[in-house]
Amino acid sequence: MADHSDSSSSSMVRLNIGGKKFCTTLDTLTQREPDSMLAAMFSGRHTICQESEKGYIFVDRDGKHFRHILNWLRDGEIPPLKDSEYAQLLREAEYYQLLGLVDGVKTALSKRKVDEELGTELTRIDIIKCIQSDRVRFRGINLSGLDLSKLDLSFVDFSYACLKTVFFSRANLQCAKFRDVDAEASIFHNATLRECEFTGANLRGAVLAGANLQSANLQDACLIGCSFCGADLRSAHLQTADLTNANLEGANLEGANLKGAKLTNANLKGANLQRAYLRHVNLRDTHLEGAKLDGANLLGAIR
Repeated sequence: MADHSDSSSSSMVRLNIGGKKFCTTLDTLTQREPDSMLAAMFSGRHTICQESEKGYIFVDRDGKHFRHILNWLRDGEIPPLKDSEYAQLLREAEYYQLLGLVDGVKTALSKRKVDEELGTELTRIDIIKCIQSDRVRFRGINLSGLDLSKLDLSFVDFSYACLKTVFFSRANLQCAKFRDVDAEASIFHNATLRECEFTGANLRGAVLAGANLQSANLQDACLIGCSFCGADLRSAHLQTADLTNANLEGANLEGANLKGAKLTNANLKGANLQRAYLRHVNLRDTHLEGAKLDGANLLGAIR
């Protein structure tokens, strides 16, 4: 039996973790995670067993990932691993009560899940480089989550691209192409965006006057101050979209789903809202002069 109570904090420690041997110091084992099991083992308050050969201290755990544990204790870095290996490392971290490492591994797994869901194929810098060329095509490319605000994206071909949570605020999309049909005038003016995927996109202040947005998915999108004058929004998905101060005068919203949408100070004069789904929508501060509401679902709406 060996008592380490008199050992200096910088003395070397030899460990045998399930047959794999490691050398480190007491500082490494005790300083970063002072409340862990490892820190307690080598705090000097406990008597620990050493092997007769070279004084290795045996711990009956799988040593496969112990080097990652030591590296975490040394420099606080989370290693890049496969999901299955992260699961194994997490189990070991929990056993040794390394709470900082547990949180780090869980964060890495969560970030990887988000990255995989977005699966973005290009970065903002890639986009900037591309748009400097004469002809730009992003047909069918996943651009989810990118910040494309304030970029000149005029004449860019976005046909069939996935634009979930894309940040388009103040971007110039003059004559941009969506779903294989060209836009014709200024920013989104008369553009055909039919069935396009804009879930969660930020289009604050965009001009979509006369745009064909039939069946487009704009759920959770930021559409504050957008102009939809005369736009075709039939059967569009606008659930919980923010249309504060938006201009929808004369827009065709027949059959559109506006459940939970924010329409504060929105202009809906002359808009067609027949058979639109307006449950739980606050219409009190909207301008509805001349709007058609025949057959609209207004259950729970505030008027």
